[in-house]
Amino acid sequence: MAFSPLSSLATRLIHGLDPEHAHEAAIEALALGMGPTAPRDVPALSTRCMGLRFPNPIGMAAGFDKNARIPMALARMGFGHVECGTVTPRPQEGNPKPRLFRLTEDRAIINRMGFNGDGIDAFVARLTRFRQLQAGRSAAIRQVPIGANLGINKIGARPLEDYPYLVSRVAGLADYITINLSSPNTPGLRDLQSAQTLGDILAAVRAHNPGHPPLAVKLAPDLDPAALPDIVAAAIEGGVAGLIVSNTTISRPYSLSDAQASESGGLSGRPLAQLALMMLRRIVPLVDRRVAVISCGGIESGFDVFERLRAGADMIQVYTALIYHGPGLAAQMNKELLAELYRAGHESIADLKHDAA
Repeated sequence: MAFSPLSSLATRLIHGLDPEHAHEAAIEALALGMGPTAPRDVPALSTRCMGLRFPNPIGMAAGFDKNARIPMALARMGFGHVECGTVTPRPQEGNPKPRLFRLTEDRAIINRMGFNGDGIDAFVARLTRFRQLQAGRSAAIRQVPIGANLGINKIGARPLEDYPYLVSRVAGLADYITINLSSPNTPGLRDLQSAQTLGDILAAVRAHNPGHPPLAVKLAPDLDPAALPDIVAAAIEGGVAGLIVSNTTISRPYSLSDAQASESGGLSGRPLAQLALMMLRRIVPLVDRRVAVISCGGIESGFDVFERLRAGADMIQVYTALIYHGPGLAAQMNKELLAELYRAGHESIADLKHDAA
């Protein structure tokens, strides 16, 4: 994948820093307007998902912009949607440092951040400001759906109260909302993915928020395949509009070669690709087109995006690839995806989905 010299240089400079300091430096640079501006959107890549229109199917996954500091900058870079968060009810420091590891040899990341963030009040204040700027400069700001990814605090969590509360706080600001039950770094969080508990959480959200944006649920790639039919059924019965498949994995593929591969936490990036694709292929038949499926994990190129769409995904999300390939990622992937579509004889994303049906 080829990127501009400026993009490559910036990425090399940031990689000279400790991973967490590098992340903060990238956020600050983008907040100052130092990111690239993607070319004009191509209508052939436009898609509809969860009742919303997306200019392309390549989204920025949660975890990069935890505190909703740079949705405008990420939109400008060419992403088809931007998911901010994960945000928790109260601010929290997260897990002890070091907690973020760059596995350069494997093009992967291990994180055990633990939902560190500024909390819902600061998150809402920033999203409010973004929406005000968007309304005042609508012609100058690229319009892409903004998602809010919601989680629970490590201490004092009350999921049946916390998730409905968080939904109520972001309902007027987010185009869609993701219920995160699958980070491996908050004790007990993944236990909430059971069909019964998931159903209870979604029922509580509906009871307290009769009108809300489309809901998605983010699942772990490590779920027992035998449990998936009940989990998917509970999600659909609970009124979700989409499933994000999948979060980071606690498994460690034998292919890992980096010295830091034994660190605990969630693994993301290239080594997750086959596991994520396998999970996608299990979920798609269970969903049977009743809700959207968003694929995430190990996606690095336009061909990878094409492969996931052909396997039944409606959209995809990236994160780790941005760390390794730099800020030109979305624009380059869109260019490559368009070429893959034409090479396969498709005129658009809609054409591909129709032929895959």
